Amino acid sequence: MSKSYFDTDNNGHKAFELPGARPHYNPDRPGQVEHIFLDLSLDIPKQSYQGSCSIRLLPIRNGIDRLTLDAVNLNIESVQVDDVPQNFDYDGEQLSIQLSETTQIGKRLLIAIAYSVEKPQRGIYFIQPDKHYPNKPTQVWTQGEDEDSRFWFPCFDYPGQLSTSEIRVRVPNPLVAISNGELIDTTEDGDYKIYHWLQQQVHPTYLMTLAVGDFAEIQDEWKGKPVTYYVEKGREEDAKRSMGKTPRMIEFLSQKYGYPYPFPKYAQVCVDDFIFGGMENTSTTLLTDRCLLDERAALDNRNTESLVVHELAHQWFGDLVVIKHWSHAWIKEGMASYSEVMWTEQEYSLEEAAYYRFLEARRYISEDSSRYRRPMVTHVYREAIELYDRHIYEKGSCVYHMIRAQLGDELFWQAIQTFVQDNAHKTVETIDLLRAIEKATGHNLLFLFDQYVYRGGHPDFKVAYSWDGDAKLAKITVTQTQAAEDKNGSKDLFDLKVPIGFGYTQQEVRSEELGVKNNSKLTTPNSQLKIFVVRINEREQSFYFPLENKPQYISFDVENNYLKTVALEYPIAELKAQLESDPNPISRIYAAEALAKKGGLEATKALSTSLKNDPLWGVRVEVAKQLAKINLDQAFDGLVLGLKDKNAYVRRSVVEALAQIKTAESYKVVRGLLQKGDPSYYVEAAASRVIGAIASANLEEKPKEDKVLKQLKGILEEKAGWNEVVRSGAIAGLAEFKTSEAALNLLLEYTKIGVPQPLRLATIRALGKISVGQSPVNLERILEKLAELAKETFFLTQVAVAAALGQMETPKAVGILRSLAEQTADGRVRRNAEEEISRVQKNIGSEKTLRQLREDFDQLKQQNQELRSRLENLEAKSK
Repeated sequence: MSKSYFDTDNNGHKAFELPGARPHYNPDRPGQVEHIFLDLSLDIPKQSYQGSCSIRLLPIRNGIDRLTLDAVNLNIESVQVDDVPQNFDYDGEQLSIQLSETTQIGKRLLIAIAYSVEKPQRGIYFIQPDKHYPNKPTQVWTQGEDEDSRFWFPCFDYPGQLSTSEIRVRVPNPLVAISNGELIDTTEDGDYKIYHWLQQQVHPTYLMTLAVGDFAEIQDEWKGKPVTYYVEKGREEDAKRSMGKTPRMIEFLSQKYGYPYPFPKYAQVCVDDFIFGGMENTSTTLLTDRCLLDERAALDNRNTESLVVHELAHQWFGDLVVIKHWSHAWIKEGMASYSEVMWTEQEYSLEEAAYYRFLEARRYISEDSSRYRRPMVTHVYREAIELYDRHIYEKGSCVYHMIRAQLGDELFWQAIQTFVQDNAHKTVETIDLLRAIEKATGHNLLFLFDQYVYRGGHPDFKVAYSWDGDAKLAKITVTQTQAAEDKNGSKDLFDLKVPIGFGYTQQEVRSEELGVKNNSKLTTPNSQLKIFVVRINEREQSFYFPLENKPQYISFDVENNYLKTVALEYPIAELKAQLESDPNPISRIYAAEALAKKGGLEATKALSTSLKNDPLWGVRVEVAKQLAKINLDQAFDGLVLGLKDKNAYVRRSVVEALAQIKTAESYKVVRGLLQKGDPSYYVEAAASRVIGAIASANLEEKPKEDKVLKQLKGILEEKAGWNEVVRSGAIAGLAEFKTSEAALNLLLEYTKIGVPQPLRLATIRALGKISVGQSPVNLERILEKLAELAKETFFLTQVAVAAALGQMETPKAVGILRSLAEQTADGRVRRNAEEEISRVQKNIGSEKTLRQLREDFDQLKQQNQELRSRLENLEAKSK
């Protein structure tokens, strides 16, 4: 693969389309699939099954003489239509049925296909204990999204066909089988039991599911409908802790979407080795068993709560209202991700929801800047699964929020409810959402969709401010830095109406003097905003605002509803006032970022105060990150106080920030924390990684290295625990010792099969990090190990191997990545491997010289920091 494969387009962003990408359209429809019936008998020890798939089809036109179904690697034994055997061709991917009688409109066909499957690659997964993992449960589960149902039964495998479905399955006792819809029958059959499930509402093939295991069943309910949690026996308490809010979430979403939960039951099944976080199969969500929280994990893990509400939201957005084509997946994934924001608002606070959305925006922005930029709606790709990225989840969520901000709450929910009610049990495209908004509210939001949905990118604003005391004018200059200065840049410009607020803190001026009571809903006990809305549509614009008094701070995009990046260029006094008084947490975070860029003692003090006093833990988390960017000893003093924060997220952020400050003091602090321990797994995990980062930076101290290696080894031997979080932290700590053979030897131990899955995957990734300082002989050992691991078929192992190789700085990594890309059965792994190849090529080009420069620079920075800190102190004293 040559370099040109990853050519960037003219705005400096990599292209989304890889070589071989082409437009994808739904196939022509021979008719309407009305019903699918699978009748299966499982042979779990042999990882195989046999049975039949019956499809009832209502033809849409006369004279069709051939039907083509998707069916990958199935053994097709016979095909009948209305009990008459038919001739068929099968090439391993598509089943082509030659009809003995051509179709007639209105005359239904019943297609019956007898088939069997051995050791399937995808679609259906057999999990069982083996000599390496003797404690693994015996389970079978399916995963259809996006086009994997064809790997376990023959079907018209695209989301545009909706039908009812039914699954009858024979499993050995004591296993239970769970599927879509309701259980209509169970029959004993010797040592086996037959479960018969019927889904009476239409849905697409990718949402048909089967989950089999020896589960504990915990029963809950919502308005008389069963709400059930299935988990491995012995984890009942974890199940209640992790999923217990489900009935309240069902009530919340039923009201928000204006449509009561539409299916006969809601089951959540936690399965082993699941390849995603969760999958919203109709009425039966599958979740990874790694989402089950123990008491300690629940202290600072809300990911499970978010996952549960995300998959539940899909029961409406995705399952009740189905996307017609994968290119519109943002409609469902964006709303499911936005439901995480809405639930945070409902359950915690408006401020926490704003911070949650800020983190979503940041994840999308990171993909946009480092991976590729793309329109949210595109049908050009190699495999549909490539679309499942941060553009449709996180950016999608931000787009729903912008729609809400444009319409206001009342109209927004009217529009969403109209969309759901008008399209229930039907398929939709993006245009249907625009139509529902216009129908319900009269507003045409095409301008927003054109800018954020149908093209890639977002505005990058630079905002400068100055005050003219004589004229009493505030001047704001806004630059859209994403657009080039020439005429060509105009295609990258955004045209938005943005509110700008001027903030007054009460002690400065009494509010009635401002005359702003009526036009500002944003007031806090100590702060008031005077708001103006301006239209920003050029590369650079200056605005002048007549104000009676000089404002203490300036709030750009009040409430921060737009998806954007912002660099504030305000004087330090205004930034400090904003960090202290702006009612919006995101504005306070932007102020913290700008203060850290200014550096110096005054900024350090303001950030240290905010780390102690800000009412929202999310802001304190971000402030800790910013403090670490200031190279002053005083920044360290402010940061360390954050270790006493009651909130575990903040303590974790402080520990991670200490990794930037590689001094004897930071080493002592982190070492002390590791010895004492912390209530939070995640804080301990961060400390284990960070102590490695700090100790390895001061390499002249060999005894310290030995001490830390011993400490990390101790953690690996003693701290096996929930999801291997703490031990994975220790692995990351070892990987920081890039020149240590002892650290490498330890890592290689933990890549062996038999090591718990989460820990093994973390170790595989760590091999890439440690590789960059190892001797040529050790580098070969790493490459050999990764080449061997690349042959394993488990999806998550392949992803970890690709990530490890991508961090390496040797051309030999490219060869392994190439063969991984060629041999994998999975489109995501193929894409990852190809993207990592370009990373390695970039690493090789510049690394050697850079590394030497980096080491020299680090030493200089250290000496410089000591001098500057002394200087700031002297200046402070002389004042």
